[in-house]
Amino acid sequence: MAWDEWEQIKADVTGRQSVAMRLNQAPAGPGPSAEAATDTLKSSRKAWVTAGEGVGSLRGGISTALTQLENGQAGLGAVTGCLGAAAQKDVYNSWKKYVRSVGERCGSLQELLERAGKDQSTTDEAVKDELDRLKLKYADTDPVGGQDQGR
Repeated sequence: MAWDEWEQIKADVTGRQSVAMRLNQAPAGPGPSAEAATDTLKSSRKAWVTAGEGVGSLRGGISTALTQLENGQAGLGAVTGCLGAAAQKDVYNSWKKYVRSVGERCGSLQELLERAGKDQSTTDEAVKDELDRLKLKYADTDPVGGQDQGR
C-alpha cells in the first residue's frame, strides 16, 4: 500500500478531514547520534491505535456489503441451461472472493497499525516493510482487458 493511499484512507476514516501523520526518524549522516535524536522523538500510541481502529471499522461496512451481495443471490436457483445466470453466478463468486479479501486486508492493516502503536521501538523501515508485504499479499489483479498501451 503506498503512503499516499494510506493518507487517503486516514482522511476517509476521520470523516473526510485531512489528517497528516508524520513519522519522525533519526537524522541520517553526520549530526547527533541516534540515541540523542531518540530522546526528542515524539510518537503517540493513541494516534496509531486510532488509525488502526478506523481501518478496522471499515470491516463492518464491508461485511454489510458482503451480506447484501449474498442476499441478492438468494433464489437464483440452478444455473444449468441458462448462460446469463451462469455468468452472473461467476461474477458473484468473483466479487464475493474480492470483498472478503478487502475485509482481510483491513484486518491485517489494523493489526499492523495497532502493533506499531504498542511497540514504539519498531523502526519506520520495519513498519514500511510490513506495509509492503501487505501490498504484495493483497495485490489487485490487472483490470479486465489488459493494459491500455498508450491508447
